[in-house]
Amino acid sequence: MSVEHMISQFEKKAGNSAPIGGTIKFEVDGHGILIDGTGDTNTVSASNGEADCTISLTAEVLEKLRDGAINPMMAVMGGQIKITGDMGLAMKVQSLMG
Repeated sequence: MSVEHMISQFEKKAGNSAPIGGTIKFEVDGHGILIDGTGDTNTVSASNGEADCTISLTAEVLEKLRDGAINPMMAVMGGQIKITGDMGLAMKVQSLMG
């Protein structure tokens, strides 16, 4: 899955979701995808900048999360997903998946 494809999928879902009230960066196979929900809408861009919450995972795990093939909590506990920063924002990720 290309970074552009991942961004496109996040844009579709994030655009229809309420602003998350902070910034979340997904580090997917060394590429950064930043979701900025500090304004009136969520915006998505390719960026390795700082974020309130950073979620590190592989493209394969991201696809499985999107498809509902794995449980997010089990993936975190199993080390497939690493989260740093604001855990409250991490809990809002479910609204951005799909």
